[in-house]
Amino acid sequence: MKAKLGPAKGKVSDLAQQHGDKIQHGLDRAAKAVDEKTKGKYSDRIQSGTGKAKDAMERLAHQEGTGPGPGAGPDAGGGTPNGPRPPVS
Repeated sequence: MKAKLGPAKGKVSDLAQQHGDKIQHGLDRAAKAVDEKTKGKYSDRIQSGTGKAKDAMERLAHQEGTGPGPGAGPDAGGGTPNGPRPPVS
């Protein structure tokens, strides 16, 4: 099963790298629309979910191929630093 999913994972990673800015912009627009529809009632949850989605997208964009090579440590495979996120607008 992993052998069949490997190429798909690489393709998703490539797409995330190429279109990351568009994906993040879409996430921001969707979050803003939902926040407006709910009249701000769930702003904290929407912002949290948007941040998690952006973090996941960043992790996908920084993956190379099917994962870390032999001898890679527990921190191998990319990721993003835990810095402040810009506010959802």
